[in-house]
Amino acid sequence: MVALLVDSAGTPRRGRAVAPGVRELLVRLAAQYETAAFLEGDPSRFMHEVSGEANMEATAFTASVLSYGSRKQFLPKIESILAMSGGKMDAWIAEGGYEAAFEEDDRRSFYRFQKMADMRDFFDRYRRIIRRHGSLGGLVRGEAKDGISAVRSICNAFSGAGGLVPKDASSACKRVCMFLRWMARTDSPVDLGLWKDFIDRATLVMPLDVHVRRQACSLGLFDCKTPDMRAAVSLSATLSEVFPGDPLKGDFALFGYGADASRNGEP
Repeated sequence: MVALLVDSAGTPRRGRAVAPGVRELLVRLAAQYETAAFLEGDPSRFMHEVSGEANMEATAFTASVLSYGSRKQFLPKIESILAMSGGKMDAWIAEGGYEAAFEEDDRRSFYRFQKMADMRDFFDRYRRIIRRHGSLGGLVRGEAKDGISAVRSICNAFSGAGGLVPKDASSACKRVCMFLRWMARTDSPVDLGLWKDFIDRATLVMPLDVHVRRQACSLGLFDCKTPDMRAAVSLSATLSEVFPGDPLKGDFALFGYGADASRNGEP
């Protein structure tokens, strides 16, 4: 059965047929790589290092928005924020604990494109969301009905705060989609599934970047197009044909495909 997903413009997207050999490869790689060992060296590990659902959610979102560039650079930055919060990210944000670390007019660099003042802007916006809705999940629960509307809800709420969250859902929104995978997928040693009651994992959108695009194109999963939201939804629809009801299981498969290629010296 070929699944249908709807993109940010409301346009249905139909997945393409997948060759039997490619299907078998993806299923094998997903089973091989979706294990607890995946957490090592991955930003998803931070949400497993804290307790309490609200705290896990806030830790996960903060980790996700900073997960770009080199892991050797961004993982220590996430660790530093987790240390500042004392492992209680939700309360640290809600109570303004971050204000002492990130001042409004501090133009010093924190990480790559983000200055200290940008981090303050991000956390100020996050605090308003927590105070108004109880949590980011509370906001999404009230506004979204599926994966793409959840992306739109989060982007609208942060409105580009600190340059860490896209202003709208026209780009691939890779880090937001990754966070939603963490929140909505169940029965996984990696993903938490905290939002499973209001976001169906069958509607999630693939976290798409240039690396995933390259791997998906080489397997013939979709056309080699600009990695925007329409492309991400198109790839998700195809992966739904391989993993019915759980397209983002394919995220682990494509990660594994890239890892295997790298070990074999392939570009």
